[in-house]
Amino acid sequence: MTRETEHPGTAGEVFGAFLRLGLTSFGGPVAHLGYFREELVARRQWLDDAAYADVVALSQLLPGPASSKVGMALGLQRAGGRGLLAAWAAFTLPSALALFAFAAGVSALGDLTDAGWVAGLKAAAVAVVAYAVLGMARTLTPDVPRAAIAVVALAVMLAFPGPLAQVGVIVGAGLLGLLVLRPPPLDARASTLDVRVPRRAALASGVVFVALLVGLPLLARSGDPTVGLFDTFYRSGALVFGGGHVVLPLLEAQTVQPGLVAPDTFLAGYGAAQAVPGPLFSVAAFLGAVTTTGPSGALGATIALVAIFLPGALLVVATLPFLARVRSMHRVRRAIMGANAGVVGLLAAALWDPVIAHGVTSLA
Repeated sequence: MTRETEHPGTAGEVFGAFLRLGLTSFGGPVAHLGYFREELVARRQWLDDAAYADVVALSQLLPGPASSKVGMALGLQRAGGRGLLAAWAAFTLPSALALFAFAAGVSALGDLTDAGWVAGLKAAAVAVVAYAVLGMARTLTPDVPRAAIAVVALAVMLAFPGPLAQVGVIVGAGLLGLLVLRPPPLDARASTLDVRVPRRAALASGVVFVALLVGLPLLARSGDPTVGLFDTFYRSGALVFGGGHVVLPLLEAQTVQPGLVAPDTFLAGYGAAQAVPGPLFSVAAFLGAVTTTGPSGALGATIALVAIFLPGALLVVATLPFLARVRSMHRVRRAIMGANAGVVGLLAAALWDPVIAHGVTSLA
């Protein structure tokens, strides 16, 4: 096993740096990446711009919370496994605790259907998601082929809403990308990132990721509400590309449609998540706390929060040591380009329903 002392920093150093970021990083995943670069590349000089760009590029190839994966990768590079945990905890807990407190207030208030402040949060969510759709469209669908994939994904989701359709859309978009897209030439230089992870640990993380993704739905059939809640949020974290805003439609399908969370409560939580710093995936703490079936409160929040971030952490450990090899896989890049275009269509469908359908109910 690789010793912690072989890494250039300590878990305490990582925790302090990311706690500052967790308390001040507003604006969503793209803005977070800017904060990370300023704090960790420019100010602290933990790594250079080339290595940081490699980490960001790898995070785009993997499902899960975009900025949190970058943070976990930097913590892993700086202080090993303890650094990864420190980076995740420090960056996530401020927003998670704030949203848990909000959930406790929501639960105490009871029925939120006619609350004016909830209507305001839902209306604000419309603007936030619309802005995210436009921003992602500019980045992920800048040409006709990728725009066409996004439109097809949008049409499919509007015609066949539901969690299975979402997975099918992402997979289908990836296959289309593999067939018709041509990525730009790749910088041939080797990655400058020095990550000391034992090969066995990396392979074991990949195996655990797949085992949980396949096994949890089977275990959830037993009817155990705790396993069911963990499965719901683990699959959400494992199947979503593109960061926090993209997880909205999948979480809505996984929590609102089965009756775990009321629609108005869901959109109130999503609106509140825009008002706190840190990763938008922290909304899982809110949703886990307000579930109407199975564990709720602090236990539900903890289960949901750990489950939704766990896939990203496992994939970071599994892939970061092989960064140079992954960067050179052109077929993988084509598939991810297609999947990202499909994500734009997926998010556009969610913008219409449930965000606009539930958020814009009057002229005011």
